[in-house]
Amino acid sequence: MLRIIDARSGEPVDAAPARRGLTRIEAHTEGFDVTALRILLVADLLVRALELGGTPVWALLDEERRQAELRAGAAALGIRPFEDGRDAASGLGEAQVIHVVRESGAEPDGVRVAVAPVHSEAPPEEADPAALRLALLSRRRSVPVRLDAAALAEAHDTLARWRGAVAGWAQRPSRPIPDEVKTELRTAWEDDLDVPGVLGVLRWVETAPDLPDGARFETYAYADRLLGLDLTHDLGTPA
Repeated sequence: MLRIIDARSGEPVDAAPARRGLTRIEAHTEGFDVTALRILLVADLLVRALELGGTPVWALLDEERRQAELRAGAAALGIRPFEDGRDAASGLGEAQVIHVVRESGAEPDGVRVAVAPVHSEAPPEEADPAALRLALLSRRRSVPVRLDAAALAEAHDTLARWRGAVAGWAQRPSRPIPDEVKTELRTAWEDDLDVPGVLGVLRWVETAPDLPDGARFETYAYADRLLGLDLTHDLGTPA
């Protein structure tokens, strides 16, 4: 079960306290910059993690300004569309409401997930969106991110290596994900969305001895349902 740290109390709470009950995720971006995109990315991860656990989710964007830029930037990062939260005050009888906000930012009523800032004045125009997504995922949301050329280059190289490896592993006989690996993945993302922990499991799987390539492929494809990095992008591409 996914548990997250409520920024109001510093204590963990269940992201979906009622089994199969609707959870509303509301992103409060407060303008348009890379931190706003990180807020939307964290909200997207919450949606994905809850859906993987079978919880229905209603995702909303609470922003009055620069929605077009926000939505375009989010789409480029592989973030699924959010409904306009300004018209959703009445709600749909949801069992839980989670607000994703900036650190020291808006303080709406309800459970709050705080997102640390990104130190970059604007989205890097020439950055590969998937590499930018990976760079933003590489730190826990409570840790500030510094986006510079080195961070983006490292993310780009990692993504290219993983996509190439996944394409190669896909040509081998399929094998199930080992139970212990699946447990480690879910334990990480259900612990306050520890995405760096998920990435660490993938790094181990990449070179783990005695693990069949087919199992490596299935592990990466499964984890990508949360990460949204399109790790199967190179399938069918000539070597």
